[in-house]
Amino acid sequence: MIPRKRLVGLGAFALATSLVLTACGGGGGEEPPAEGESTGIVSVGNGEPQNPIIPTMTNEVFGAKVVTNMFSGLVYYDAEGVVHNEVAESIESEDNQNWTITLQDGWEFTDGTPVTAQSFVDAWNYGAYGPNAQNLSYFFEPIEGFADVQIPVDDAGEPTGEDPAAEEMTGLEVVSETEFTVTLTQPESDFPIRLGYSAFFPLPESFFEDPEAFGEDPIGNGPYVMESWEHNSVIQLRPNESYPGERTPQNGGIDLVAYTDEDSAYNDLLDGNLDIVTNVPASAFGTFEDELGDRAVNQPAAVIQVINVPEYVEAFQGEAGVLRRQAISMAINREQITETVFSGSRTPATDFTSPVINGWSEDVEGNEVLEYNPEEAKRLWDEAEGIEPFGDQPILIASNADSDHQSWIDPTCNGLRDTLGVQCEFDAYPTFDEFLDARDNEEIQSLFRGGWQADYPAMGNFLGPIYGTGAGSNDMGYSSEEFDAKLDEAAGESDPDAAIELYKEAQTILFQDMPGIPLWYNNATGGWSEAVENVVFGWDSDPILYQVTKSE
Repeated sequence: MIPRKRLVGLGAFALATSLVLTACGGGGGEEPPAEGESTGIVSVGNGEPQNPIIPTMTNEVFGAKVVTNMFSGLVYYDAEGVVHNEVAESIESEDNQNWTITLQDGWEFTDGTPVTAQSFVDAWNYGAYGPNAQNLSYFFEPIEGFADVQIPVDDAGEPTGEDPAAEEMTGLEVVSETEFTVTLTQPESDFPIRLGYSAFFPLPESFFEDPEAFGEDPIGNGPYVMESWEHNSVIQLRPNESYPGERTPQNGGIDLVAYTDEDSAYNDLLDGNLDIVTNVPASAFGTFEDELGDRAVNQPAAVIQVINVPEYVEAFQGEAGVLRRQAISMAINREQITETVFSGSRTPATDFTSPVINGWSEDVEGNEVLEYNPEEAKRLWDEAEGIEPFGDQPILIASNADSDHQSWIDPTCNGLRDTLGVQCEFDAYPTFDEFLDARDNEEIQSLFRGGWQADYPAMGNFLGPIYGTGAGSNDMGYSSEEFDAKLDEAAGESDPDAAIELYKEAQTILFQDMPGIPLWYNNATGGWSEAVENVVFGWDSDPILYQVTKSE
């Protein structure tokens, strides 16, 4: 076993009445190798992105590897989750509500056009503007005028056919080519931390001329450019020779190779046909550290797995539905599954966030529902049956079959059968894309697997984007005015310790409603071949690809 390293979030980040981020050096990478020593192409196991490569449309891991390496935002996160300025010269506020953002000179998109304040403002407005239906529009909600750019809907949530009141948020104003201001609807002290996430990346003018064409052949401002995209096969990224930032590529490029199962990727790694795998398959959990030695990684990461409960499924609605959610949670033996299936590469969840995030705690009121308690689980299930019978249908847990999720769904179902006396089955979708599309179209009439890899290192990122009303990754349709209000209160709190307590109170509301059933925290489990060096997996479980070196 290699030593397990506890990653540190942003506990030292200054949350004060006057907050300034200034450009700082050092991204945690190695010294650049001598010219000509690292020109090899690094191959990385990946999959086919669900959507075109547009930053505000990308909220899944396969597309994210493309976006984060092709674009540069105002800030970026190093391996430890610490914020460093990238395009930003400074991000300043006296009250955490009115922000002034100044850009560094010399940044260009790969089509030769400059990165300006307008590049950010236009991109953010596009991301927020209702008719675009962008997956990440939720991230712009704190900006003044967000509500005015949303499509009007009726009480059932259906579009009324009316136009939005505006196409641009009033909270964004371009001051000059290198300066713009942001006005939020309330003070939000962690606003600068979010700005390294892809929702906030800039876009060139050419994007707005033809977004569809751009999505297939994107133009960024980051460390790499896209050389080619052979769908369902490989995405080739090559160094951006004009990139002026700190994430300078130390290799000759990256090939993101699409695999339909993780065993094939891992076997290719062992055979020397692949350089990096970012997910070790369940079949190798007990052996990969011995097989790879010091080329294996098994460390905590900002990733959590849950079982989501769609609000539109009648069997899980009302008082009986909440009792059933609680019963299912208490019938899952997390300790046993994480040890026997995952060989200790997962940790049973005690909350809705992650142990690597500042503020995480095992002591959240209501979290006893995550403890394995078969007697109480059966009692709660029977109580629900007395209110409204579940019927003869099995409990289904939906996920994609092109990964190894059946390895834990099967023992989870066995536990539900033994404890609750119900049938339980794996509802398998052939590919990840098909599963996501069925989920997004509300075609899944069952429970479904959910996973969350943090966008930025803060507690609120594990709560608002997933469980906030109308949030972009709220795939269950959950809505709670009490929870939303608590999130707003926490986000507006300038004292970080007080904010943590408010986020814990928000989680207590989630434990009462159980829109998701937390299972376990994922470790980053991956490895690399003997052909590459300087491989580091970051706080969010992704490898820092720009610093990987490979000789020809």
